[in-house]
Amino acid sequence: MFLRLVHGVADGNSSELPDLYGEVTDVRHPMATPESEPLTSRRALREHFTVPPEMRESLPKRSVVDVVVHETADPEVIVAEFAYEFTLPDDARSKVPCVFVMRVRDGQIIESRDYIDPIRTYTARGDLDRLHASLRKGVS
Repeated sequence: MFLRLVHGVADGNSSELPDLYGEVTDVRHPMATPESEPLTSRRALREHFTVPPEMRESLPKRSVVDVVVHETADPEVIVAEFAYEFTLPDDARSKVPCVFVMRVRDGQIIESRDYIDPIRTYTARGDLDRLHASLRKGVS
């Protein structure tokens, strides 16, 4: 499930991703900037994964690299280290390190903590202005 998820994200298969999750979920992005609310349903995940067409064209290509999956004492839970590697318009590459702690039950993701480096993500997407604006908005 983990590999289907991260490769689906990298490949831009956003319409298929919500089906990897249970109807009721607890997905959190503790490092998100700006902060984000927990995603507690497949419907919320569908909204989360929807990328407007005008943004889809401008997103750099990415792939999944450096995957290490750690099994835990709980057979439903894994800890996965990996990176999204972005290919920028000038063919330079930028890695965004990630760690996911994921619970899968009956073939569906029901809980996940997705730790993704926000500054490297915005940098790799060429979106630092958006990050800056969101940070300024939070400093009223």
